Amino acid sequence: MSDFSGEKDGSYTRAVRSLRELIDIVTGRAFQDNLPQQDAGLAEHLPFPFLGLVGQFEMKLALLLAIINPLVSGVLLCGPRGTAKTTAARSLVDLLPDVQRSLCFYGCLPEDVETGGMDAVCPECAKKWAEDRPLTRIDRARLIELPLNAQLPDVIGGLDEHGQTHTRMRIRRGILAHADQNVLYADEVNLLADDIVNALLDSAAAGTYTLRREQTAATYRSRFTLIGSMNPEEGSLRSQIMDRFGLRVVVRGMENNEERLEAYRRARAYRINPRATVAQFDEATSAAREEILLARQLLPAVEIPPEVTTAGIRAIRSLGIDSLRAEMTLFEAARAYAAADGRATVSLPDLRAVAPMALRMRRSSFISGFFKQQIDEDQEVIHILDTVIAPVEK
Repeated sequence: MSDFSGEKDGSYTRAVRSLRELIDIVTGRAFQDNLPQQDAGLAEHLPFPFLGLVGQFEMKLALLLAIINPLVSGVLLCGPRGTAKTTAARSLVDLLPDVQRSLCFYGCLPEDVETGGMDAVCPECAKKWAEDRPLTRIDRARLIELPLNAQLPDVIGGLDEHGQTHTRMRIRRGILAHADQNVLYADEVNLLADDIVNALLDSAAAGTYTLRREQTAATYRSRFTLIGSMNPEEGSLRSQIMDRFGLRVVVRGMENNEERLEAYRRARAYRINPRATVAQFDEATSAAREEILLARQLLPAVEIPPEVTTAGIRAIRSLGIDSLRAEMTLFEAARAYAAADGRATVSLPDLRAVAPMALRMRRSSFISGFFKQQIDEDQEVIHILDTVIAPVEK
């Protein structure tokens, strides 16, 4: 991975060999909390720095793995109030990679023309394509938040009063379409309305969704990394949506007194002077973002040896997990973990490191009981058949 020599104060005095090592170094660095009060009266978007979060290593690791490898299928943060779940999700914005963003209001992309021809894009983009002008630009991926009070038309889209001139372009995009190639964050995901959850599940699974309004229909891309958070005190999460989250993190309050005090100091400094607090982590944030980009570039070359896949499947079967999404998440998280460490081969320690996040909360006592009941019933049916039908056949 890249070399990172560090700051003038000597906090970083050696080369950083991996993303995980960088996080460890920054977590233990000296932090200046005697900041002057600052209020310019400006509404600035300055999320708390991701590398400034104290403790919560598993939560930070899960979020980074999901960014490195979208096939991890997102992260669920489950824990009580005040444990930095939302802060951590929002702080990812400065680490997200660049993507090709459409210049069109309707989200037209070059691949639309390549797969569907000129009729697959709006008239303006068709003209641009014919004139060999770009349809996209390089842009930073964004964090899109799904409001708890969002209505279904907000999420999937609706009729567009600005598109009346183009009969087939009369539908405006919803939150799910705007989340394409971004991170979609759903706070209190266990409290979302059923119709919102169903739309979220279908679009996340397919990567696209089709919206029909009157005689008009449009299909939108919805390739996003899903991050959800919930407080178990406020209700459980439907098993259907729980299964769609790849990594599951149980976020607990910090038990170390020094860590809790350090978290207080940093939170106080951020409220007093957010710009100065964020600036203390600028260099480390840039280095972390570079490490993430390098890991994403290495990811396609990362392989999993047979002995690792065999061990993973044995662990899943031993735990009595039925969903095949367990294998997908476990192996893809292990590939991302190895890539973050600058290696092209997954090892058993990699698998061990991500297994708790990938495999917890996947067993169902109801399903186990259901299968046991069916096995007992099948055995009873076979016994009766053997005693009643078998003599007749002879």
